[in-house]
Amino acid sequence: MDALGSLLSGFAVILTPANLGLMFVGIVLGVLIGVLPGLGGANGVAILLPLTFSMSPTSAIVMLSCIYWGALFGGAITSILFNIPGEPWSVATTFDGYPMAQRAQAGQALTAAFTSSFVGAFVAVLMITFLAPLVANFALRFGSPEFFSVYLLTFCSFVGMGKGSPFKILISMALGFALASVGLDTVTGKLRLTFGFSELMRGFDFLIAVIGLFGIGEILLSMEEGLEFSGKTAKINPKVVWETWKTLPKFWVTSLRSALVGIWMGITPGGATPASFMSYGLAKKMSRNGSKFGTGEIEGVIAPETAAHAAGTSALLPMLALGIPGSPTAAVLLGGLLIWGLQPGPLLFVEQKDFVWGLIASMYLGNVVGLVVVLSTVPLFASILRIPFSIIAPVIIVICAIGAYTVAGAMLDVWFMLAFGIVGYVFKKLDYPLAPLVLALVLGDKAEDSFRQAMLMSQGDVSIMWSNWLVGSITTLALVLLFWPLIGKAIAIVRHPRADELAAQRPVD
Repeated sequence: MDALGSLLSGFAVILTPANLGLMFVGIVLGVLIGVLPGLGGANGVAILLPLTFSMSPTSAIVMLSCIYWGALFGGAITSILFNIPGEPWSVATTFDGYPMAQRAQAGQALTAAFTSSFVGAFVAVLMITFLAPLVANFALRFGSPEFFSVYLLTFCSFVGMGKGSPFKILISMALGFALASVGLDTVTGKLRLTFGFSELMRGFDFLIAVIGLFGIGEILLSMEEGLEFSGKTAKINPKVVWETWKTLPKFWVTSLRSALVGIWMGITPGGATPASFMSYGLAKKMSRNGSKFGTGEIEGVIAPETAAHAAGTSALLPMLALGIPGSPTAAVLLGGLLIWGLQPGPLLFVEQKDFVWGLIASMYLGNVVGLVVVLSTVPLFASILRIPFSIIAPVIIVICAIGAYTVAGAMLDVWFMLAFGIVGYVFKKLDYPLAPLVLALVLGDKAEDSFRQAMLMSQGDVSIMWSNWLVGSITTLALVLLFWPLIGKAIAIVRHPRADELAAQRPVD
């Protein structure tokens, strides 16, 4: 009941003409960002973040979060009509969405995708509404050792549970830690890694790095690939929407399972992309029509879209309650909160109650507005892809440069942005993940401060990380997740001790 009362107060905060207008603008911009390959939720939020500095924190976060919801919706448009994933998590949607468009069922596919996205986000927002205060109240017990153990858990889970090579994740994260340490040491007041350049005293601004890594890096990669847009047209009318909605309740089990998968992958550092693939694979395995997946099954659209939106929304729970982002976009929003002078974490629910519940209320309204906008404007956004990419790319680069320059009014930041863009391009070419780098850049100095404070408390005794059941359990879980790949291999060897021997004896073709 307390959560419901706080939510109603959040609606009172958010239901103002200015905030509703910003919500609509954010949704439209987000859909546009989701439609344009080379951009994305994290990129769009990072590029437009400087434009919100003059707003109140509540209005700014409403607009930025709605950009995120709109990008989640918009990624499905290009996937279904053009077979071009506007977002990484929309790749699985192309498997059945584009075949449906080729069979003149683009309207049904888009309606199913948008509705499933709404359902996944709604379930995740319900979870945030009732779980975030509980997590925050529990986290009020935290001191420096507990906070470092939570940061350690986040970093270790990225390494042990992340998709891809653990060594590449470690290298990416180490670079993020190094960049986070540049500038003034907050404990001793000494300069670190400035190499005599006074411009580096303030360190590398988080926003400059994110705009370069995501915005410029993606554009460079897209320019190299030479994207050309061509695809199917689609019109969504009330009859198509109604007929599609009548068929969706038959797949309620798929929707619920995909939402739960998405919520889990959102809270953990899995993210929307693996959530969409995982839910698609589960749906294909458990569906009666699993053998027809890939030929235009509507269930193959429902599963990934529901999971992607549930994951993208639930990633905000650890960011709000613990100050730990669950996705790259949540990391960008976390940086925005810090820029506005807000400290994400359990105290945010006490000191900035109106802000937190206003944000949660905007999640409900933003998804409703997003569903209405995308259902009514699909032809408009699809027509944008008729513009040559050679025109769109320079426009995006100029927007990135303006965003970087407005952070501190320094031309040097624009050069830093371009340098980070090259780093992002190289990382993508070499298949190095960017999310761990962003995570370490955002949380590296905070984790360092917590660790050093804990060491001062214990006079250098590391056993303080097991000084009580709370910090001990979190630290132990972090180490388990860090070495989970090795633990998994050990368990497999114990269960199947002769598997390696049989594999070695198998003749090679």
